[in-house]
Order: sequence, then structure tokens, then C-alpha cells
Amino acid sequence: MSRRNAFTLIELLVVIAVIAILMAILMPALSRAREQGKRTVCVNNLKQLTVGWILYADDNNDKIPPANTGLAAAWVRWLGNNLPREQQIPGITSGLLYRYCPEVSLYKCPTGIRGEYVTYAITDAMNGYNGIPGTKDLMVYRRSQVKRADERIVFLDEGRLSPNSWTLWYDQERWWDQITARHGDGTNFGFADGHGEYWKWKDPRTLDVAKADYNTWQNTTRNGADSYSYGNEDLHRVQRGVWTKLGYTPAARP
Repeated sequence: MSRRNAFTLIELLVVIAVIAILMAILMPALSRAREQGKRTVCVNNLKQLTVGWILYADDNNDKIPPANTGLAAAWVRWLGNNLPREQQIPGITSGLLYRYCPEVSLYKCPTGIRGEYVTYAITDAMNGYNGIPGTKDLMVYRRSQVKRADERIVFLDEGRLSPNSWTLWYDQERWWDQITARHGDGTNFGFADGHGEYWKWKDPRTLDVAKADYNTWQNTTRNGADSYSYGNEDLHRVQRGVWTKLGYTPAARP
């Protein structure tokens, strides 16, 4: 009588162990590839929104759209927090850029917060909040005012929609609104010439800001000592991208 060939228990255990080792090797690579894909989609979203921003100016006598989303007429409209989808989407479709970017998915990063449909923001400098000390002559209201457009930040991935533009100090070495770090400890920006970039943060203090609890930061931390970041090249780089220059002499890193 013939015997059927079969794996022994030891052989099965060896095969399972090999599969487990291969999975352990491959999973980090797959995770990085998945994150790279999300980062690429986010950058492309910002590029398309910035192109829409440029086209809006071309059609409106060089004027750029208001960045404060709490206004009745802005690039998108903030209609409130924690609203159902059907109540949030009209804030996108009634925005001034929807004519140029008529796809709702463009307004959200793939890693965005569940229930949020706009995760991007325009900086204060681009026709936003005009109360930042020392910035009166740095505010941009027409696209022709932008010099070195490839260096000027228009959009960034803020993480969630608020009723304002994205705010950053000019004359102080500190953060105002949070910066994000959802893409491999970095974030994405859209620039005034229509291109997008990913910036990876180098200073651990930037990640502390990015990973702080949102409500704690908004209500407490940004008003205290933890908002200061002396000698932080990440902060300097973003401030130059927003305001073109620093309104202070940088301190040495402690």
C-alpha cells in the first residue's frame, strides 16, 4: 500500500516561521510605500489647489481669494465643526476655488481626520488675517505682489478646517497655529508658482508641536513658553516661506 507524502509537524512549523520572518521584513516596506502614496496624493492635491488659486487671480483682475474661511466669500467656507458630510460639503462647493477645483476629494489629505472634508489652509500672508505684528507691508492681496513665487507658501496641510487662515508669528521665534507631521514626520506645502513640496522636519521640537493635542494647543500651549522654539531651523524655514523673511534675529539653539 502506498503512503501519501505529507508535511511533518516540524516542517509545517518551519514554513510558518519562514512566512512570519518574510512578513516582518516586508511589512515596514509596504507601510512606507503606502505612506509614500498618500504623501504623493496630498502633494498633488496642493498643487491643483494652488493652480486653482492662480487661475482665480487671472480671472479676477489679479486679486487672490480671501484666506479667512469664516467669511461669506472665501476660497472655502467654514460652516462649523463636527457637522455631517452633507452639511460640510456645501462649504467646499460654495467656495471661490470650487469653479477651478471641482472635485471634493482634492480638499482633503488621504491621512486626514475622519469626518473632516477640508484639511488644507491658506496662510495669513495671502489675503488672510492681517493682525500679525509687523506684517502690514508683507500682506499679499494681488498675485503680482508675490516675488520669488517658487519660495512663497500659499497652502499647507493644516489637518482640519478652521474659521481662519493659518497663522504664524513674524517678529517672534515661536509657533502660533500648529504645524502638522502626518507624512513621515513632515508635511506638504503648495507654492505660489503652482508646485508642491514635502518638507521633513529636522528639529524634535517641531514634532512636539505637531503631535501635541489639538485642543490643548489651541487653548493653552500656543500662548505659553512651549510655543517658543529658539534656533529651530524648521520654524525659520516656514516663516521665510510665509513672510519672505524673519522679523527678528534668530537665537542660538539651546
